[in-house]
Amino acid sequence: MQALIKERAATGAVLIEAPRPTPAADEVLIEVAGTSICGTDRHLYEWTPSARAFDPVLPLVFGHETAGTVVATGAAVKAIRVGDRVSVETHVFCGRCYPCRTGDAHNCARMGLFGLTLPGAFAAYAIAPERVCFVLPDEVSFDAAALFEPAGVAVHALERAGPLLGASVLVSGCGPIGLMLIALCRIAGAARIFAAEPVAEKRAWAADLGAIVLDPLVDDPAAVCGELRRGGVDVAFECSGAPQALPGMLAAIRREGRAVTIGHPGEAVAIDVAATVNKGGVTLAGVFGRRVWSSWETLVELVSSRRFEPEEFITLRLPLEQFEQAITATATEPGKVLLQP
Repeated sequence: MQALIKERAATGAVLIEAPRPTPAADEVLIEVAGTSICGTDRHLYEWTPSARAFDPVLPLVFGHETAGTVVATGAAVKAIRVGDRVSVETHVFCGRCYPCRTGDAHNCARMGLFGLTLPGAFAAYAIAPERVCFVLPDEVSFDAAALFEPAGVAVHALERAGPLLGASVLVSGCGPIGLMLIALCRIAGAARIFAAEPVAEKRAWAADLGAIVLDPLVDDPAAVCGELRRGGVDVAFECSGAPQALPGMLAAIRREGRAVTIGHPGEAVAIDVAATVNKGGVTLAGVFGRRVWSSWETLVELVSSRRFEPEEFITLRLPLEQFEQAITATATEPGKVLLQP
């Protein structure tokens, strides 16, 4: 089979012919329908400090935002059957540590990462533990399911944000997750959604989704949102990971409002805790992945009912052979890039 391998600790990757993997007792073998490219995959390809921080085990088949059909199961697999259509949870949880036992398996203390510390899905076939496979209903397409991983991050962000009915919201950064958040905030009942994004094409997409768009290179989100009758937005989501975006996003929130951070800054960011958290009363929450399995269950209902259609956020589909073009395109494409074996 074809497989995309991160072979060594340097820029690049290689497409090779590899034997089809054999699932262990608790694993399933998945015939991959498609795998979308995450920013983490691009960092891994470029071998940036951000990628190295995950301590990936090389050589590695990478790629983790995937969906496909189960074609074989290990001897100990109980619930999943050959023929099931599945998407995969990236956070491979142990099931035994304190977070796992108390409902926070997404933040497992001994967590493995599918496609980073464990073999992933830029390949014709992939293996995954049964416990991280989510069985899909027939009405969910593989294109949509390949985006369940990033869309689930957006759902988790909404879970952390609290009720949005009638709320004013700021989304900072309109990459795919930011754009998905705009769509989901509308479904959740937000009254006004502001979107701060320096790239014109992404601002246009955000506007098409119903957001009031701001160019942070020209507009001051804090000043614009400060004109609201509540003195700022009720909730702000930071999706860009740009270190310079966080202070302005926090300044745009009303007193006793809520902030949810999603993007990972590549460097430490200073926050005035006294002014923002203590005196301003802003609640700050972070998101890393999806809640297992509440984010997935919410998402599958939204997709099955056609209230939310993740496949609309795919802007480029390429065969696995064109992986270099696909990875390069993630820097400029406003939506998701899908690799198909």
